[in-house]
Amino acid sequence: MAGSMSMSMLHLCFFILLGILTRTSHAVHDKCAACKAVAEELEIGLSSERPRNHLDMRHRLDSKGQRQGKLIDYTVSELRVVELLDGLCEKMEDYTLKKDSSTHEWIKVNSWDNLTNKQEARAYSKDISSYCGRLLEDTEDELAELIKKGSVKVGGVSKVLCQDLSKHCSQTSVSHAAEVDDDEIDEEL
Repeated sequence: MAGSMSMSMLHLCFFILLGILTRTSHAVHDKCAACKAVAEELEIGLSSERPRNHLDMRHRLDSKGQRQGKLIDYTVSELRVVELLDGLCEKMEDYTLKKDSSTHEWIKVNSWDNLTNKQEARAYSKDISSYCGRLLEDTEDELAELIKKGSVKVGGVSKVLCQDLSKHCSQTSVSHAAEVDDDEIDEEL
């Protein structure tokens, strides 16, 4: 009887393990496309920035009543970096994976009610949000420094984030995409 129970427990453990291993996962497989979606959302943040005054950190008075401290340019401040990156991954929950016959593209969803498979779409949105968290965890220090230096500009976020920092997109795949875009423009002319 003890042997029979241990054999049943072994079978049960086997089936639980099998279930865990074969469970379908919606992991982000095309990291380049996902990175470009994150870069696109960061570009939206950059382009919607409104001009800000310098940060006045002169809160102390000296013995003569003069203010002491620093005056920091907002564009090179840590505050700007925090405002750009804080909440970025939560915004990625508005994205889902659009699958065509040969391509997979991350798109921003305007209305979840219009989607046919909402459960799958929501699972993808959680996946890209998690991916964004890992991406920022890996690149945040370098990205923050580049933002403060002014090296991250609208139109160039994808190159900086996806090629230079994370290496999730190779330069050849981006160059090829640019060539394809150029060919399409030539055809239109």
